[in-house]
Amino acid sequence: MVHIEVLLTETALAEEMLAAFEQRYLPEKFFYWLPLSVKAWLDLCQGAQPYKNYSRSYQLVSNHAAEVAEECRDANGEVVSLGAGQGDKDLQVLQALREAGSTPRYRPVDSSQALLELAATRAAESRFAVCGLKADLASTETAEALALSADAPRLYLVLGNTLGVVDPRQFLRTLRALLRPADRVLLDGEIFDARDTMVGYDNPVNRRFAFAPLASVGLEEGRDGSLVFETAADARSAGLHLVTKRFRAGRPLQILLAGHRVELGAGHTIAMNSSYKYSRAAFLGMIREAGGLRLLREYLSDDERFLMVLAAPEAL
Repeated sequence: MVHIEVLLTETALAEEMLAAFEQRYLPEKFFYWLPLSVKAWLDLCQGAQPYKNYSRSYQLVSNHAAEVAEECRDANGEVVSLGAGQGDKDLQVLQALREAGSTPRYRPVDSSQALLELAATRAAESRFAVCGLKADLASTETAEALALSADAPRLYLVLGNTLGVVDPRQFLRTLRALLRPADRVLLDGEIFDARDTMVGYDNPVNRRFAFAPLASVGLEEGRDGSLVFETAADARSAGLHLVTKRFRAGRPLQILLAGHRVELGAGHTIAMNSSYKYSRAAFLGMIREAGGLRLLREYLSDDERFLMVLAAPEAL
């Protein structure tokens, strides 16, 4: 049996989802919450042609976990994975640390109960001590809980372009406040390419994943409307880009949620969470400036579209 602490309850998630539909905006956490979404995500990662960013991130960790473990001899007390998902990349890091002579505890953090259970169970089956945290990464309460529970050097994992699902600069500032001198951070991000980035999103498998929260409330792509993907530059910072997506209703819709009716007129939209992408310079610059981190190691995927770095806090 695995232990999972709960900051974000299922009741709160249900209330937030209703409010999100009423506000015509679906945040990131709802793409991993409902059963259809969880299944679509696992299919996206584990299919014959897995989601490129998943496979890029997984391969980078697989290729370099042993070197990361050697570099993290002083941060081997606890592995904290922010946005852990199903935890398969985390498990590679944990096993590499064990092979390097460490016995780390595992602290996966995610808003999805189903994915947290997978991550925690797999780690427990591999004989790691596990305590999951069900929480919203964007909440200050999550950072406060992590700060209070810190009793050993930590390796923070921010993998699978998790940094890009919220404002990455704010995410890094929040993380910076948690870090102590012996802590280490392993994080990655997608290097933006105008053509290749969009191909990775606007394809049948990813569209099924992106549509899953809407399918969970009875909508059908084509019959009820369509998903629209676009790219945009973030004017606040050179080299920072966004992939945006939204659902555009093709006809008047009435969405029934827990006895509440949400109406959507033809042509009206529900915006969905955006995903940040970067130039290499912008990615490394944010890590140094917003994150207050110094680079220890840098790893680039074979196609040069994904960058992973191991970093340490700069001395204050």
